Amino acid sequence: MGVAGAVLREVPATRRVGRSEPHSLWQGDQMVSHSWPGAVNRVHGSFTQFPHAAGIRRSLDLPRRAFEAACQGDFELQGHGFEAAEEQMRRPQLVRVGLVQNKTPLPAEAPVVEQVSALHRRIEAIVEVAAMCGVNIICFQEAWTMPFAFCTREKLPWTEFAESAEDGITTRFCQKLAKKHSMVVISPILERDRDHGDVLWNTAVVISNSGAILGKTRKNHIPRVGDFNESTYYMEGNLGHPVFQTQFGRIAVNICYGRHHPLNWLMYSINGAEIIFNPSATIGTLSESLWPIEARNAAIANHCFTCAINRVGEEHFPNEFTSGDGKKAHQDFGYFYGSSYVAAPDGSRTPGLSRNRDGLLVTELDLNLCRQMNDVWNFKMTGRYEMYARELAEAVKPNYSPPILKE
Repeated sequence: MGVAGAVLREVPATRRVGRSEPHSLWQGDQMVSHSWPGAVNRVHGSFTQFPHAAGIRRSLDLPRRAFEAACQGDFELQGHGFEAAEEQMRRPQLVRVGLVQNKTPLPAEAPVVEQVSALHRRIEAIVEVAAMCGVNIICFQEAWTMPFAFCTREKLPWTEFAESAEDGITTRFCQKLAKKHSMVVISPILERDRDHGDVLWNTAVVISNSGAILGKTRKNHIPRVGDFNESTYYMEGNLGHPVFQTQFGRIAVNICYGRHHPLNWLMYSINGAEIIFNPSATIGTLSESLWPIEARNAAIANHCFTCAINRVGEEHFPNEFTSGDGKKAHQDFGYFYGSSYVAAPDGSRTPGLSRNRDGLLVTELDLNLCRQMNDVWNFKMTGRYEMYARELAEAVKPNYSPPILKE
């Protein structure tokens, strides 16, 4: 599991709702699926026709009872689908993914056990609706079992939210959900690594639809910007870019800040990922202008589906804190703007979930579209990876001198 590039496999087993509230500021961008030469934009369908492939975004016909349950649970429900061109030699490879965004239901000063329990109950209710909608793979937001308290630089009580990735209370909870609903569960948590000095990691645990743990992956890039004081708690991950072979396709998890690094997406794709999830916790003043671009661009560049997930709302902490940036002491991180969405390898994307409400985004993917777009654009064939590998190997040496030509 610690080897970069490994595809982790399990031994095969003997297989919009609610009040109308503002959505992402980038809603206009979301409705424009394509802008490439030769695109054919149709009303409400907005898709592109290529010589050998066509991607379509459509609405999913989800069960009425799912909408009723979402309304009763006070969270948004959207359903969309992407299609691929019909092939003669392959059947459609359909998979439904569920993206969950949510607020923390209790204040940050509530007891740790109560906060975790409240979040478990909230997620369980949303997963029940996802099961009604036929979701095969579900992913929660970054560090979903706690407030995103890494801005404070305080250790207690925030480090008490850390759990074992292998047998912690949240992993056991997710295993039950996975087995009950035959659903792959991606659970991003704050990990306590008991086998290596009790150090902390920002980790995502991947659980098979059988309930077995497929493995885990860790956040490769740790921010040091604004109030993102995460390196006070954990450092860069050491598990590389693992890809998980599930019954429904090959998946990877690019946690939060890793979406700013194109090579991070690239390595998951090179290792075989067809769907890359990006569970995040990011705020409007820092990154909202980048949000609709990065995961969408990664889907295009890497011939895969990408799933961008962000938490929602504001979280206030008991003590004021600063981050050495000249700002006055404050007690909140900023506004988490939600707006979770899915992007396809042809550049189309779903609308985003709300900026201010809990939500479940259900999206049906046809994985055949990955290879179809690969055949159209040939980015992996034209990527010149051997050239960049050679030049990067030189560039990271301490005595490297850039080849700048001068008069």
